[in-house]
Amino acid sequence: MQTVLTKSLSEVIKERHSVRKYDPTYKISQAEIKDILSEATLAPSSSNLQPWRFIVIQDQETKKELRSIAFNQEQVETASAIIAVLGDKEMYKSGEKIYGSALEAGYIDEVTMQRLIEGTNFYPQASEEVRKNIASFDAGLLSMQLMLIAKDRGFDTVTMGGFNKQQFAEKFNVPERYFPVVLIAVGKAAAPAHNTTRMPLDDVMIDYI
Repeated sequence: MQTVLTKSLSEVIKERHSVRKYDPTYKISQAEIKDILSEATLAPSSSNLQPWRFIVIQDQETKKELRSIAFNQEQVETASAIIAVLGDKEMYKSGEKIYGSALEAGYIDEVTMQRLIEGTNFYPQASEEVRKNIASFDAGLLSMQLMLIAKDRGFDTVTMGGFNKQQFAEKFNVPERYFPVVLIAVGKAAAPAHNTTRMPLDDVMIDYI
């Protein structure tokens, strides 16, 4: 497994850029991908319901097929792996398992566990749109964390929201409970990313009270 680099968080944030040209000969091990994902799942989520799921695609022929679904984006085929982040519209169904695990670990007591489970009663009463928005937001938090972890380990990434999500769901037999949120290419850059600028803070800070 690759040695984790020792850089400050600030350095990693500043060095991370969206890379679209990848070395197609470079392969990341399955163990490394799983380790990155495990660390990424430490991201926060609404009620700690962790409404994210993953499909990891490294098979070359499958990536070629996915490229057409992703509007012919080159990085889909040349990156070492494509991580599809899915959202869970029925995240509340995981509540008992998650809170039960916290009870077993000694982090909470039985009373707290029951209170947390009862607190998830809001979710099944909410509309599907509301639940998808919650899951998408949480999947976004995880995705950013995943990309920073990958960069810290010496890998490059780019997120792709531009793909046919219905075709993706059909191709990979995604259960109705889940929905595609974003694709993340992970690999080694074959060419540097384009430099970009950011709007001045004064342009984006509406108020400071």
